[in-house]
Amino acid sequence: MKVIVLAAALSLVSGAALAASCKVEAGNKKLAGAALTSFMTKCETDAKAACEKDSAAKKLAGAAKDSHMKKCVADAVGN
Repeated sequence: MKVIVLAAALSLVSGAALAASCKVEAGNKKLAGAALTSFMTKCETDAKAACEKDSAAKKLAGAAKDSHMKKCVADAVGN
């Protein structure tokens, strides 16, 4: 049971680390031009949706939500 829990925790952490930066992922895929633009736009949209869910889960509002969203999206995109 401990092994399963540990494996699940590691997969969540590694999944977050892999999706941590759209710029890194785009560089690894060697995207350029329109493909890069499209990928970055989709990645930023996905990041905003994920950060919005996180803000709602944390019950943030006002300036706290704005600050969280700005940092969360910037971290995900890689700015």
